[in-house]
Amino acid sequence: MVQERNAIRIMTDTTAALPEEYLQERGAGLIHQVIIFGNETFLEEAELSYTQFLDRLRTSPVLPKTAAPPVPEAAAMLEALLREAQTVLCIHPSTDLSGTVRSVETAKANFFPEADIRVLDTRAIGGALGSMVRCAVEWAEAGVSADTIMQRLHSMIPRARTYFLVDTLEFLRRGGRIGGAASLLGNALRIKPILHLTDGRINAYEKVRTRSRALKLLADKVALECPRNGEAHLTLMHADAPESARWMAQALKDSLGLREIPLVELGAAITTHAGPGTLGVSFFAAATGDTEG
Repeated sequence: MVQERNAIRIMTDTTAALPEEYLQERGAGLIHQVIIFGNETFLEEAELSYTQFLDRLRTSPVLPKTAAPPVPEAAAMLEALLREAQTVLCIHPSTDLSGTVRSVETAKANFFPEADIRVLDTRAIGGALGSMVRCAVEWAEAGVSADTIMQRLHSMIPRARTYFLVDTLEFLRRGGRIGGAASLLGNALRIKPILHLTDGRINAYEKVRTRSRALKLLADKVALECPRNGEAHLTLMHADAPESARWMAQALKDSLGLREIPLVELGAAITTHAGPGTLGVSFFAAATGDTEG
């Protein structure tokens, strides 16, 4: 949907796990995480598809690293969006997990200090971040003011719930994103940990001996906590774990009475730190005073 001049534009990055086609259709901007294999660098998706990334990950003698979107790329996207609108809302992952907010704030300060650019640290990543971006896009298209959109997004932050299980903690440890889950490292070879995102940081939720039990426990947890209404924005995520994702999708459809659950691939940057085999679920808890319907 093409918006008129003076409309609000939304910008996000590839950790939101949203299709680029969707963002282009809605007039939203996308900047790319950087994937580094040895001396080679790639912009996520733009220069290295997820399939290509997984192929390289399986055969590379060195594990990849990541970097936040370059400041010049953020500046170029902001410039393009400011040609079409007076206000740009930049919606990005937790600063404890990514330097994206810092890159965007630097681009704003250096190139557009007077522009109405608002940068939000959502304290989220993956599916929850993507849901917040989708909401912002829909609200902007409906004519909601920038102040109100930002207020609504801020209200979503403490309600976000993200639970995920990983095959190994080694990727999180090596990437420096392990956070409070470091307490599990001593037992890492004997458990399948379930982790959760709390105020933008990774923390341990439960340690389980087998993946099948971890999947069942995760499904039960989501079924217990996820509201049965349209405000939950339930999303299922995986990193090269299609079989687990299919099982979880069916389990949650059955328990929550849903026909479909959005399923997204987490992408190269998140897979670099979480590792292949990661499965996650995100949703938003009911706001205070809400009732389930």
